[in-house]
This record gives sequence, C-alpha cells and structure tokens, in this order.
Amino acid sequence: MSDARSELEELRAALAAAEQRAEAAEADLARVRAAVSTSEAMIAGLKLEIAILKRDKYGRSAERSAKLLDQLELQLGDLIEDAAEDRVQAERKTTKVGAFERRKPVKKAFPDHLPRERVVVEAPSTCSCCGSDRIVKMGEDITETLEVVPRQWKVIQTVREKFTCRACEKITQPPAPFHPIPRGWAGPSLLAMIVFEKYGQHQPLNRQAERYAREGVDLSLSTLADQVGAVAELLKPLNALIEAHVFTAARLHGDDTTVPLLARGGTKTARLWTYVRDDRPFDGTAPPAVVFRFSPDRAGEHPTKHLAGWQGILQADAYAGYNQLYDAARQPGPVASALCWSHARRKFFELADVQTNIRKGKSPKAISPIAVEAVKRIDALFEIERMVNGQSPEARLEMRQRQSAPLVADLEQWLRGERALLSKHAKVAKAIDYLLSSNHWPGFTRFLEDGRVCLSNNAAERSLRGVALGRKSWLFAGSERGGQRAAAIYTLIGTAKLNDIDPQAWLADVIARISDMPVSCLPELLPWNWQKQMPRSAEAA
Repeated sequence: MSDARSELEELRAALAAAEQRAEAAEADLARVRAAVSTSEAMIAGLKLEIAILKRDKYGRSAERSAKLLDQLELQLGDLIEDAAEDRVQAERKTTKVGAFERRKPVKKAFPDHLPRERVVVEAPSTCSCCGSDRIVKMGEDITETLEVVPRQWKVIQTVREKFTCRACEKITQPPAPFHPIPRGWAGPSLLAMIVFEKYGQHQPLNRQAERYAREGVDLSLSTLADQVGAVAELLKPLNALIEAHVFTAARLHGDDTTVPLLARGGTKTARLWTYVRDDRPFDGTAPPAVVFRFSPDRAGEHPTKHLAGWQGILQADAYAGYNQLYDAARQPGPVASALCWSHARRKFFELADVQTNIRKGKSPKAISPIAVEAVKRIDALFEIERMVNGQSPEARLEMRQRQSAPLVADLEQWLRGERALLSKHAKVAKAIDYLLSSNHWPGFTRFLEDGRVCLSNNAAERSLRGVALGRKSWLFAGSERGGQRAAAIYTLIGTAKLNDIDPQAWLADVIARISDMPVSCLPELLPWNWQKQMPRSAEAA
C-alpha cells in the first residue's frame, strides 16, 4: 500500500514538473516571438527611412515613389501591431519579459496647449498601518493620460496624493491609475477612435497621424500601430464569444470578397470571408452577429476549415469551394446548400437592363426578351418574400408552398423549354444553365422546404459592403497577420452594427472595462447585452 502511495506521489511530482517545463517553454516561445516581431518592425522602419532619404535626395520624381512610401508605411504599421500583440502575449505568459531593443520614437510630453482635467483620487482619512487619523499631505504624483472627446483633445491628470502618518511615519498613497494597455498612455475613447477609424472608417494610420498633427497632437505612425496591435490582443476574448455564438446557428449566410495583400514584387489577391447569423427574417430570437476570416487565397480548404464541426444550412453563392461542405461523408454531417436567387436574377438582369446597355452603346434590340421575362418572374417570388419577412418559419413555409411553389414550377418549365431552343453560346443560355444546373437547382428550391431559409444571400453581401467601399482607401493588407487582425476587428464592428450599437462608443466602453471583468462576466460586454457604464456622478444623480 505504501509503495502504491509513493508511486502515485512520484507520478504527481513528475506531472507537475512537466507542466512547469511546458509553461516555461511557452513563455520562452512568446518572448522569442515578441523579439522576432520587433525585429521585423525595426527592419520595416529602416526601409521606410531609406526610402524617405532617397526621395529627399533625388526629389519627388514620380507618383510611383509616393505609392511606395504609402506601402512601406502601411506595412510598418502592420508589423508594429504584430509586435504589440506578441509583447502582450509574452507578458501574460511570464511575469518578467526579457528585454530587447526596439526602435521607437522617444515619448514626447503632451502639448501644453491641451486642457488639463484633474481627477483627484479620494485620499484615506486614517492611516492604513495603525489606524491613526493624524495624517497630513506630503506631496502628490500625477499620471497623465491622453484622452479625446469629439473635436476636443485633453490630457487627464490623475493625481495620487501622498500622506504620511505622524504617529508611525507610514506613507500612504492610492495605487496608480489603470490603463487598458500595459504601460499605456492612451485612454479608452482614444483607442476606440484609432481602431474604429482604421477599420470602420477605412482611414489608414498614416492618414490619421497626419490629421492629428494638424489638430496639434503629434502621434507617429509607429505609436498608433503599437496601440492597435495591443487593442486587438485585448479584445480577443470577445471575438471568441462572438464566434461561438455565430457557429451555433442552424443557418448561416456566407460570402467572400477580394483583399489586396502585399507580397514580393507587388500585391496578390487575398480573401476576406464572412459568416453571418441573422435569424430576424424568420422571427428568431437569437441576436444577429457576423464573423470575418482572412485567407491568402480562395482555395476551397478555407471555408472547410472555417466551418469545421459546424452543420446546418449555408446560404451562399454557387462557388465550387463550398462543395466539400456538401459531401455526404463529411463529419459531423453534410451542410445543406441554399443558393441565392439574387445572384441568379443578376445574370438575367444584366441582359435585360435597357438603360445600361444603351449607355454602353448597345442597340435596344440586343436586349434579350427571355431575360426580361425571367426577371419579371423572379421579381414575383421576391414580392411574396417581402410579405412573409419576419414571420415564423411555419407561416413562411405555408405561404411559400401555397404561392411561391407554383411560380417556381412554372419558371422551371418555361426556362427548360426556352433553353432547348437556344444555342449553347447564347449569353442568356449561360444564365439559364446557372439556375437549372443539376448541382444548383436543389439549392435554389430549398427555400420551399424550410421556412428558415431566405430567398437571397443579401445579409452576407451587406456585411462586406464596408470592405468593398474601403478597399481604395487602405490599398491592401500589409501582411497575413494584418489581414487576420483586420478580420477580427471587422467581426467586432460588424456585430455592433447588426445590433444597432454605435461601434466606437461600444469599443471605448469595452476597452475600459474588459481587463477588470472576470471571464464569467464577459458576455455582458457583447453588443446585444451591452449597457453603457454611466459615470458615478450620473448614477448618483
């Protein structure tokens, strides 16, 4: 018996030692990753300095040089954000992070012309050591935090008064103020504004820095990028909660759009994928949310990886990359395809749009009468959908079976009859084949079998609209990690918008509160649960 007990104790000791070694290895890996990220950022900074020196020496000879500087600045911003994320991770893994050099600008004092707001921490009335009330003020320490309000900059001075006890000579002082970012200098509202303007308003950090300088506050690109990377790391727990909520849905909208990615010799076309949960069309009670994912290309392995372990109805276009999800042998089961009638209608509409064709110099006689008729018939289906939008799945299915099913059957019969008379090279024949293909038609008619299915995939397309509008502003993603970080922030901003929440106000409040909240309370910060924390003075009133 004693031998068994001693053997068990030895096994426990060995397990504890193995866990300690694993933790030490993780901490070492985090420190190395932080050092590598910082070195990459340093190299990018040196390249930018060389390019600027060359431009200053040889003059602004071409537009190409200006674009090169923009590219180098954006790449530098992404790399500094990477370094900030890795540094925060390293600090979480160990209490002491090995020092490594970073080329970063010397912190400048906040401009004197900015107004100061003194926030005095309430001082104790008795000595914390002996309880005596014979304490007198012996000085104060001031911590300055740069904060921003709409169209007004200010520096908040948090005053921590020092008191000493004349009975026991104990010195008492309140603790230093909390910053969302370790060793940070920016307040939550400023951090939220920087992040939202970059990802929500599509304003690159170099343009933000220029605008802030015109307003009298000198913040460099590297300084802003450092904060963005740290905020992205800070908000990762919320991203995880939103993803868990989205991927428990029984029906998702999926789509993707192009994203230029900086590569050797230029840029390559990467992808930003979106997965939207929105149950409101069929009177669902779950709050809407969206998840974005980034990939360097459009290979079919990416949606397969994104939706691994998920099973349900995927509303998307007819992209072949989704076919692996529809495989009957897939685990935990095949995904049901529901195709978008808006895509099918668009192919006919392009051949029936008289005004656009005339504007392009084409004769009105070139308009396809088959396409015109197809658009009219599909529009009749959408008219029925407008009547059932927001109703229960049972009510939607009942009306579809009664009104939409006969229209779909007539449309199929008519299109097959017209297709038999057309050449395979006819443009309208290609539009018909897209709709009536044996691989596509079951997906187009799935809305007649399930009241939860929507007729279109517009929810996913709407979530990508901001990315499409902002592409020309931010030019490209500076790296794959930069693209992944953008996807994470787009997830937060897009989910806030779906829940009719001001993304910037929500981000500011979340950044201020998330570090002090236990993990079990983090769901309170999700956009659909969020209630802005009021100042204490307002609560008292």
